[in-house]
Amino acid sequence: MAPVLRILGIETSCDETAASVVLRHADGRGEILSDVVLSQLDEHSAYGGVVPEIAARAHVEALDVLVEEALAKAGAGPDNIDAIAATAGPGLIGGLIVGLMTGKAIARAWNKPLYSINHLEGHALTARLTDGVEFPFLMLLVSGGHTQLVLVRGVGDYVRWGTTIDDALGEAFDKTAKLLGLPYPGGPAVERAAAGGDEKRFTFPRPLVGEARLDFSFSGLKTAVRQAAEAAAPVTQKDIADICASFQRAIVRTMDERIGRGLQRFHEEFPDMPEKPALVVAGGVAANKALRAALLGLCERHGFRFIAPPHHLCTDNAAMIAWAGLERMALGLPADDNATAPRSRWPLDRQAQALIGYGKRGAKA
Repeated sequence: MAPVLRILGIETSCDETAASVVLRHADGRGEILSDVVLSQLDEHSAYGGVVPEIAARAHVEALDVLVEEALAKAGAGPDNIDAIAATAGPGLIGGLIVGLMTGKAIARAWNKPLYSINHLEGHALTARLTDGVEFPFLMLLVSGGHTQLVLVRGVGDYVRWGTTIDDALGEAFDKTAKLLGLPYPGGPAVERAAAGGDEKRFTFPRPLVGEARLDFSFSGLKTAVRQAAEAAAPVTQKDIADICASFQRAIVRTMDERIGRGLQRFHEEFPDMPEKPALVVAGGVAANKALRAALLGLCERHGFRFIAPPHHLCTDNAAMIAWAGLERMALGLPADDNATAPRSRWPLDRQAQALIGYGKRGAKA
Protein backbone atom coordinates (compact mmCIF):
# COMPACT_ATOMS: atom_id res chain seq x y z
CA MET A 1 0.00 0.00 0.00
CA ALA A 2 1.23 3.49 -0.85
CA PRO A 3 2.45 5.62 2.04
CA VAL A 4 0.52 8.56 3.46
CA LEU A 5 2.17 11.77 2.24
CA ARG A 6 1.94 15.41 3.34
CA ILE A 7 3.25 18.34 1.31
CA LEU A 8 3.52 22.04 2.03
CA GLY A 9 2.55 24.03 -1.08
CA ILE A 10 3.51 27.63 -1.92
CA GLU A 11 1.94 29.78 -4.66
CA THR A 12 3.13 33.29 -5.61
CA SER A 13 2.81 33.43 -9.41
CA CYS A 14 0.63 36.54 -9.65
CA ASP A 15 -1.38 38.58 -7.15
CA GLU A 16 -2.34 35.99 -4.55
CA THR A 17 0.03 34.86 -1.84
CA ALA A 18 -0.89 31.35 -0.74
CA ALA A 19 0.28 28.43 1.39
CA SER A 20 -1.37 25.07 1.97
CA VAL A 21 -0.79 21.65 3.48
CA VAL A 22 -2.36 18.73 1.60
CA LEU A 23 -2.49 15.07 2.60
CA ARG A 24 -2.53 12.12 0.20
CA HIS A 25 -4.07 9.04 1.81
CA ALA A 26 -2.77 5.55 1.12
CA ASP A 27 -5.69 4.90 -1.25
CA GLY A 28 -4.84 7.99 -3.33
CA ARG A 29 -7.50 10.32 -1.94
CA GLY A 30 -6.50 13.89 -1.26
CA GLU A 31 -7.38 15.95 1.79
CA ILE A 32 -6.72 19.67 2.22
CA LEU A 33 -5.51 20.20 5.79
CA SER A 34 -5.07 23.95 5.41
CA ASP A 35 -5.42 26.47 2.61
CA VAL A 36 -4.50 30.09 3.26
CA VAL A 37 -4.75 32.75 0.55
CA LEU A 38 -4.08 36.48 0.82
CA SER A 39 -5.44 38.52 -2.07
CA GLN A 40 -3.66 41.69 -3.22
CA LEU A 41 -6.81 43.15 -4.77
CA ASP A 42 -6.66 46.37 -2.77
CA GLU A 43 -3.02 46.99 -3.74
CA HIS A 44 -3.72 46.74 -7.47
CA SER A 45 -7.29 48.02 -7.91
CA ALA A 46 -6.24 51.66 -8.23
CA TYR A 47 -4.14 50.74 -11.28
CA GLY A 48 -6.78 48.69 -13.07
CA GLY A 49 -4.51 45.65 -13.18
CA VAL A 50 -1.65 43.82 -11.51
CA VAL A 51 1.58 45.80 -11.03
CA PRO A 52 4.44 43.25 -10.94
CA GLU A 53 6.71 45.18 -8.55
CA ILE A 54 3.89 45.78 -6.07
CA ALA A 55 2.92 42.09 -6.28
CA ALA A 56 6.47 40.91 -5.56
CA ARG A 57 6.86 43.22 -2.56
CA ALA A 58 3.52 42.07 -1.16
CA HIS A 59 4.60 38.42 -1.45
CA VAL A 60 7.80 39.20 0.46
CA GLU A 61 5.84 40.84 3.27
CA ALA A 62 3.16 38.14 3.60
CA LEU A 63 4.55 34.74 2.65
CA ASP A 64 6.38 33.81 5.86
CA VAL A 65 3.30 34.58 7.94
CA LEU A 66 1.03 32.61 5.62
CA VAL A 67 3.33 29.57 5.67
CA GLU A 68 3.33 29.61 9.47
CA GLU A 69 -0.46 29.91 9.50
CA ALA A 70 -0.92 27.05 7.05
CA LEU A 71 1.38 24.79 9.06
CA ALA A 72 -0.33 25.69 12.35
CA LYS A 73 -3.82 25.02 10.97
CA ALA A 74 -2.67 21.64 9.67
CA GLY A 75 -0.77 20.74 12.83
CA ALA A 76 2.24 20.19 10.60
CA GLY A 77 5.96 20.79 10.84
CA PRO A 78 9.32 19.30 9.88
CA ASP A 79 8.51 16.01 11.60
CA ASN A 80 5.43 15.21 9.49
CA ILE A 81 5.90 17.18 6.26
CA ASP A 82 7.32 14.93 3.54
CA ALA A 83 8.17 17.50 0.89
CA ILE A 84 7.81 21.10 -0.26
CA ALA A 85 6.12 22.15 -3.51
CA ALA A 86 6.44 25.68 -4.87
CA THR A 87 5.26 27.31 -8.07
CA ALA A 88 8.21 27.85 -10.40
CA GLY A 89 6.27 29.27 -13.36
CA PRO A 90 4.69 30.53 -15.46
CA GLY A 91 3.89 33.93 -13.95
CA LEU A 92 5.38 37.22 -12.84
CA ILE A 93 9.07 36.61 -12.34
CA GLY A 94 9.37 38.69 -9.16
CA GLY A 95 6.65 36.77 -7.39
CA LEU A 96 7.97 33.44 -8.63
CA ILE A 97 11.40 34.24 -7.20
CA VAL A 98 9.89 34.97 -3.78
CA GLY A 99 7.89 31.74 -3.61
CA LEU A 100 10.46 29.40 -5.09
CA MET A 101 13.31 30.77 -2.97
CA THR A 102 11.16 30.41 0.15
CA GLY A 103 10.36 26.83 -0.81
CA LYS A 104 14.05 26.09 -1.38
CA ALA A 105 14.99 27.58 1.99
CA ILE A 106 12.41 25.50 3.88
CA ALA A 107 13.36 22.35 1.99
CA ARG A 108 17.04 22.89 2.77
CA ALA A 109 16.41 23.74 6.44
CA TRP A 110 14.13 20.73 6.97
CA ASN A 111 16.12 18.38 4.69
CA LYS A 112 13.04 17.69 2.55
CA PRO A 113 12.70 17.17 -1.20
CA LEU A 114 11.54 20.14 -3.28
CA TYR A 115 9.11 19.92 -6.19
CA SER A 116 9.09 22.89 -8.57
CA ILE A 117 5.57 23.00 -9.97
CA ASN A 118 4.15 24.36 -13.19
CA HIS A 119 1.24 26.59 -12.14
CA LEU A 120 -0.83 25.33 -15.08
CA GLU A 121 -0.25 21.73 -14.03
CA GLY A 122 -1.66 22.67 -10.64
CA HIS A 123 -4.88 23.78 -12.34
CA ALA A 124 -4.91 20.69 -14.56
CA LEU A 125 -4.70 18.23 -11.66
CA THR A 126 -7.02 19.98 -9.18
CA ALA A 127 -10.04 17.95 -10.32
CA ARG A 128 -8.21 14.79 -9.27
CA LEU A 129 -7.91 16.24 -5.78
CA THR A 130 -11.54 17.35 -5.54
CA ASP A 131 -13.36 14.79 -7.70
CA GLY A 132 -10.95 11.91 -8.28
CA VAL A 133 -11.13 12.33 -12.06
CA GLU A 134 -9.39 9.59 -14.03
CA PHE A 135 -7.12 10.17 -17.02
CA PRO A 136 -7.63 11.12 -19.80
CA PHE A 137 -9.81 14.22 -19.58
CA LEU A 138 -10.12 17.65 -21.15
CA MET A 139 -9.26 20.83 -19.26
CA LEU A 140 -10.48 24.28 -20.19
CA LEU A 141 -8.32 26.88 -18.44
CA VAL A 142 -9.84 30.36 -18.56
CA SER A 143 -8.09 33.04 -16.53
CA GLY A 144 -6.56 36.48 -16.77
CA GLY A 145 -3.40 35.09 -18.31
CA HIS A 146 -4.48 31.92 -20.09
CA THR A 147 -7.19 30.50 -22.33
CA GLN A 148 -6.36 26.92 -23.27
CA LEU A 149 -8.06 23.65 -24.10
CA VAL A 150 -5.72 20.87 -22.99
CA LEU A 151 -5.90 17.09 -23.23
CA VAL A 152 -4.68 15.74 -19.88
CA ARG A 153 -3.35 12.22 -20.49
CA GLY A 154 -1.44 11.84 -17.22
CA VAL A 155 0.82 13.60 -14.75
CA GLY A 156 3.30 15.53 -16.87
CA ASP A 157 1.58 14.39 -20.08
CA TYR A 158 -0.37 17.23 -21.69
CA VAL A 159 -1.41 18.02 -25.26
CA ARG A 160 -2.57 21.55 -26.03
CA TRP A 161 -5.52 21.39 -28.41
CA GLY A 162 -6.26 25.08 -28.45
CA THR A 163 -4.97 28.37 -27.10
CA THR A 164 -5.60 32.06 -27.57
CA ILE A 165 -3.74 33.74 -30.42
CA ASP A 166 -3.95 37.13 -28.70
CA ASP A 167 -5.70 38.11 -25.45
CA ALA A 168 -6.68 35.67 -22.74
CA LEU A 169 -10.39 35.59 -21.92
CA GLY A 170 -9.91 37.12 -18.47
CA GLU A 171 -7.81 39.85 -20.02
CA ALA A 172 -10.62 40.64 -22.46
CA PHE A 173 -13.02 40.99 -19.53
CA ASP A 174 -10.60 43.22 -17.63
CA LYS A 175 -9.92 45.48 -20.62
CA THR A 176 -13.62 45.77 -21.44
CA ALA A 177 -14.33 46.78 -17.85
CA LYS A 178 -11.55 49.38 -17.88
CA LEU A 179 -12.80 50.79 -21.19
CA LEU A 180 -16.29 51.23 -19.73
CA GLY A 181 -15.08 52.71 -16.44
CA LEU A 182 -15.97 49.64 -14.39
CA PRO A 183 -13.88 48.62 -11.36
CA TYR A 184 -11.12 46.01 -11.23
CA PRO A 185 -11.26 43.01 -11.37
CA GLY A 186 -13.14 43.30 -14.62
CA GLY A 187 -14.76 39.89 -14.87
CA PRO A 188 -17.16 40.20 -11.93
CA ALA A 189 -17.85 43.87 -12.80
CA VAL A 190 -18.82 43.05 -16.39
CA GLU A 191 -20.97 40.15 -15.23
CA ARG A 192 -22.82 42.36 -12.75
CA ALA A 193 -23.43 45.05 -15.36
CA ALA A 194 -24.55 42.47 -17.95
CA ALA A 195 -27.27 41.20 -15.63
CA GLY A 196 -29.30 44.35 -16.28
CA GLY A 197 -28.52 44.74 -19.97
CA ASP A 198 -30.02 43.86 -23.36
CA GLU A 199 -27.73 41.19 -24.80
CA LYS A 200 -29.17 41.59 -28.31
CA ARG A 201 -28.70 45.33 -28.68
CA PHE A 202 -25.15 44.99 -30.07
CA THR A 203 -24.00 42.28 -32.46
CA PHE A 204 -20.38 41.58 -31.63
CA PRO A 205 -18.12 39.22 -33.62
CA ARG A 206 -17.33 35.65 -32.64
CA PRO A 207 -13.73 35.20 -33.80
CA LEU A 208 -12.63 31.85 -35.29
CA VAL A 209 -16.13 30.36 -35.01
CA GLY A 210 -16.54 27.78 -37.77
CA GLU A 211 -12.83 27.03 -38.09
CA ALA A 212 -11.61 23.49 -37.55
CA ARG A 213 -8.70 24.63 -35.39
CA LEU A 214 -9.53 24.83 -31.68
CA ASP A 215 -7.79 28.13 -30.93
CA PHE A 216 -9.37 31.28 -29.52
CA SER A 217 -9.16 34.99 -30.32
CA PHE A 218 -10.58 37.89 -28.34
CA SER A 219 -8.75 41.03 -29.52
CA GLY A 220 -11.23 41.67 -32.36
CA LEU A 221 -14.14 41.36 -29.96
CA LYS A 222 -12.44 43.80 -27.61
CA THR A 223 -12.00 46.25 -30.50
CA ALA A 224 -15.68 45.94 -31.43
CA VAL A 225 -16.64 46.78 -27.85
CA ARG A 226 -14.47 49.90 -27.97
CA GLN A 227 -16.05 50.99 -31.24
CA ALA A 228 -19.55 50.48 -29.85
CA ALA A 229 -18.70 52.54 -26.77
CA GLU A 230 -17.24 55.33 -28.90
CA ALA A 231 -20.31 55.35 -31.16
CA ALA A 232 -22.62 55.62 -28.13
CA ALA A 233 -20.54 58.32 -26.36
CA PRO A 234 -21.24 59.73 -23.90
CA VAL A 235 -22.28 56.30 -22.63
CA THR A 236 -25.07 55.98 -20.09
CA GLN A 237 -25.45 53.26 -17.48
CA LYS A 238 -27.95 51.62 -19.85
CA ASP A 239 -25.38 51.68 -22.66
CA ILE A 240 -22.78 50.10 -20.39
CA ALA A 241 -25.17 47.36 -19.27
CA ASP A 242 -26.18 46.60 -22.87
CA ILE A 243 -22.57 46.52 -24.09
CA CYS A 244 -21.59 44.19 -21.24
CA ALA A 245 -24.55 41.89 -21.89
CA SER A 246 -23.82 41.76 -25.61
CA PHE A 247 -20.12 41.20 -24.98
CA GLN A 248 -20.83 38.37 -22.56
CA ARG A 249 -23.29 36.78 -25.03
CA ALA A 250 -20.64 36.84 -27.76
CA ILE A 251 -18.15 35.22 -25.38
CA VAL A 252 -20.57 32.49 -24.33
CA ARG A 253 -21.59 31.69 -27.91
CA THR A 254 -17.96 31.64 -29.02
CA MET A 255 -16.89 29.31 -26.24
CA ASP A 256 -19.88 27.05 -26.84
CA GLU A 257 -18.83 26.53 -30.46
CA ARG A 258 -15.09 26.28 -29.78
CA ILE A 259 -15.39 23.83 -26.88
CA GLY A 260 -18.10 21.86 -28.66
CA ARG A 261 -15.60 21.05 -31.39
CA GLY A 262 -13.14 19.94 -28.74
CA LEU A 263 -15.64 17.56 -27.15
CA GLN A 264 -16.37 16.04 -30.55
CA ARG A 265 -12.65 15.53 -31.14
CA PHE A 266 -12.28 13.83 -27.74
CA HIS A 267 -15.02 11.33 -28.61
CA GLU A 268 -13.28 10.61 -31.91
CA GLU A 269 -9.89 10.01 -30.30
CA PHE A 270 -11.23 8.07 -27.30
CA PRO A 271 -14.29 6.16 -28.55
CA ASP A 272 -14.08 3.40 -25.94
CA MET A 273 -14.07 5.31 -22.65
CA PRO A 274 -15.52 3.04 -19.92
CA GLU A 275 -17.48 5.96 -18.43
CA LYS A 276 -18.49 9.49 -19.34
CA PRO A 277 -15.43 11.59 -20.08
CA ALA A 278 -14.88 14.80 -18.13
CA LEU A 279 -14.50 18.43 -19.10
CA VAL A 280 -12.68 20.14 -16.24
CA VAL A 281 -12.95 23.93 -16.09
CA ALA A 282 -10.46 25.95 -14.07
CA GLY A 283 -9.33 29.55 -13.72
CA GLY A 284 -11.02 32.68 -12.38
CA VAL A 285 -13.28 33.17 -15.42
CA ALA A 286 -14.84 29.78 -14.64
CA ALA A 287 -16.84 31.63 -11.97
CA ASN A 288 -18.87 33.47 -14.65
CA LYS A 289 -22.40 32.10 -14.28
CA ALA A 290 -23.40 32.52 -17.93
CA LEU A 291 -20.30 30.71 -19.13
CA ARG A 292 -20.72 27.90 -16.61
CA ALA A 293 -24.35 27.40 -17.61
CA ALA A 294 -23.40 27.24 -21.29
CA LEU A 295 -20.60 24.74 -20.66
CA LEU A 296 -22.86 22.60 -18.48
CA GLY A 297 -25.46 22.45 -21.26
CA LEU A 298 -22.73 21.68 -23.78
CA CYS A 299 -21.49 18.77 -21.69
CA GLU A 300 -24.98 17.38 -21.34
CA ARG A 301 -25.47 17.45 -25.12
CA HIS A 302 -22.13 15.75 -25.81
CA GLY A 303 -22.25 13.15 -23.05
CA PHE A 304 -19.56 14.68 -20.85
CA ARG A 305 -19.35 15.26 -17.12
CA PHE A 306 -18.91 18.93 -16.29
CA ILE A 307 -16.47 19.35 -13.43
CA ALA A 308 -15.56 22.71 -11.94
CA PRO A 309 -13.71 22.60 -8.61
CA PRO A 310 -14.99 24.98 -5.90
CA HIS A 311 -14.35 28.59 -6.82
CA HIS A 312 -11.53 29.04 -4.30
CA LEU A 313 -9.70 26.15 -5.97
CA CYS A 314 -10.33 27.46 -9.50
CA THR A 315 -8.48 30.69 -8.79
CA ASP A 316 -4.82 30.76 -7.75
CA ASN A 317 -4.19 28.75 -4.58
CA ALA A 318 -1.46 26.67 -2.97
CA ALA A 319 -3.54 23.51 -2.45
CA MET A 320 -3.33 22.77 -6.16
CA ILE A 321 0.45 23.24 -6.04
CA ALA A 322 0.79 20.88 -3.10
CA TRP A 323 -1.42 18.32 -4.83
CA ALA A 324 0.62 18.49 -8.04
CA GLY A 325 3.68 17.77 -5.91
CA LEU A 326 1.91 14.84 -4.26
CA GLU A 327 0.95 13.40 -7.65
CA ARG A 328 4.58 13.51 -8.72
CA MET A 329 5.86 12.15 -5.43
CA ALA A 330 3.38 9.24 -5.48
CA LEU A 331 4.64 8.25 -8.94
CA GLY A 332 8.23 8.28 -7.74
CA LEU A 333 9.19 11.16 -10.02
CA PRO A 334 12.45 12.86 -9.01
CA ALA A 335 12.46 15.99 -6.89
CA ASP A 336 14.21 19.16 -8.04
CA ASP A 337 17.38 20.69 -6.69
CA ASN A 338 18.45 24.16 -5.66
CA ALA A 339 19.58 24.91 -9.21
CA THR A 340 15.97 25.06 -10.41
CA ALA A 341 15.19 28.55 -11.69
CA PRO A 342 11.82 30.31 -11.87
CA ARG A 343 10.33 30.58 -15.35
CA SER A 344 8.02 33.38 -16.45
CA ARG A 345 7.09 31.24 -19.49
CA TRP A 346 6.52 27.52 -19.14
CA PRO A 347 4.08 25.80 -21.53
CA LEU A 348 2.40 22.62 -20.34
CA ASP A 349 2.78 21.14 -23.80
CA ARG A 350 6.39 21.75 -24.77
CA GLN A 351 5.81 20.39 -28.28
CA ALA A 352 3.02 22.83 -29.13
CA GLN A 353 3.81 25.65 -31.52
CA ALA A 354 4.02 29.09 -29.89
CA LEU A 355 1.17 31.15 -31.33
CA ILE A 356 1.59 34.42 -29.44
CA GLY A 357 5.26 35.02 -29.19
CA TYR A 358 8.54 33.50 -28.14
CA GLY A 359 11.03 35.43 -26.05
CA LYS A 360 14.27 34.90 -24.17
CA ARG A 361 12.46 32.90 -21.53
CA GLY A 362 10.73 30.64 -24.05
CA ALA A 363 7.28 30.26 -25.50
CA LYS A 364 4.29 31.77 -23.80
CA ALA A 365 2.22 29.26 -21.91
